[in-house]
Amino acid sequence: MTDESLPAEHLSPLAALVDEVLADVGYEVAAATDAIDDAVPGHGGLFDPTTTPTELRRALESLLASGLDRPPVPEPAGDSFVLYVDGSSRGNPGPAGAGAVIADAADEELARLGRPVGSRTGNNTAEYVALRLGLSELLARYEPRRLEVRIDSMTVIRDVWGGDDPTEPGVEAYSEAVAAALSSVPAHEYTHLADSDPNPADALATVGADIAAFGPG
Repeated sequence: MTDESLPAEHLSPLAALVDEVLADVGYEVAAATDAIDDAVPGHGGLFDPTTTPTELRRALESLLASGLDRPPVPEPAGDSFVLYVDGSSRGNPGPAGAGAVIADAADEELARLGRPVGSRTGNNTAEYVALRLGLSELLARYEPRRLEVRIDSMTVIRDVWGGDDPTEPGVEAYSEAVAAALSSVPAHEYTHLADSDPNPADALATVGADIAAFGPG
């Protein structure tokens, strides 16, 4: 798994703390949510409306100070992988999140990843962050020889696989990181997902956007 947190856009202090916890568990959403829910006093949790910002901040700081165990990395069926990615932005720009699901060639899920992207971020940036998130964790955990990226953003597809220059200001750093990651995979291709196609990364991006909407804390 990646050893350092991936960069984010502007986040509130509270959302940034949640992102740090996510980074410590390799951006595994379920592991981070379970750890946070266990650390919040009483019967509250990460998204429980009864949890106050102060309670959540103390729980997050306690977790970060104590250290977190990363989930075990599942053994893949081979060296071919599928990567689902999706970004979500409410208001475009607005609170945005990124989601990615790593699966093997048989479409068996190996990791469910998500994170907040920014408190006022566009959808294209969120899509780029989702792709970078998925690729970073895929390469940190496995040695892929073949990769199929399943993605619904034609903007990112044109930029990454079509050779177009990025069309949204500020995504150049993400674009360069994505290109560098893909260059280490001997064979890679994309599949464009229509709106009606299932994308398991969608719900994870929504969770990321929920976190990005957290107040200052």
